[in-house]
Amino acid sequence: MVLKNLNYPLDFKFKITTLASDFNITDRNGNYVAYVRQKMFKLKEDVIVFSDESRTKELFNIKANQWIDFNASYMMTDLVQGKKFGRLARRGMRSIWKAQYDIIDENDNPIYQINEDNGWVKVFDSFIGEIPILGMFTGYFLNPSYTVKDNAGKEYFRLKKMPSLIGRRFQLERLIDIDDEDESLVILSFLMMVLLERARG
Repeated sequence: MVLKNLNYPLDFKFKITTLASDFNITDRNGNYVAYVRQKMFKLKEDVIVFSDESRTKELFNIKANQWIDFNASYMMTDLVQGKKFGRLARRGMRSIWKAQYDIIDENDNPIYQINEDNGWVKVFDSFIGEIPILGMFTGYFLNPSYTVKDNAGKEYFRLKKMPSLIGRRFQLERLIDIDDEDESLVILSFLMMVLLERARG
């Protein structure tokens, strides 16, 4: 199962009416790409990607390999074809300053990296967020972005957090063309990363 013929940019928009971390992925025309639901009350992250909000068709599953997520990796399974698709791995200590993840294919080869573009955004967000009243509005002007590069440093995608009061919308741009299967792997990696980074604050 691969996600094909996508019209960028893609919007990741979190729902505010549920306790779970649910969000829709839609294309530039508002058409569904996927609906993402993180299972609640799990020691290890467990995410299901559905075709849409009706949740009748499961496309992918993403599961953590351990319950402490500092050095966890997240295995992605194609539920339509019943096979491992690849995994996302956080770079441990190097992710404290700036978020850094490796995107690894089904043969366990690191093929792309996700890097937070500016680590100072997170620092300022944490600092200003403690200031009464002003801290309520950091979501409008302190918005991180993340870039996907291959091993040669070529840039393929950029994800930006869009201005909002509660930080519930992200937008994904494709910078250059990419193989369909790699494209699906990158999108799955980004949606898992968004869940992880939102949980970290």
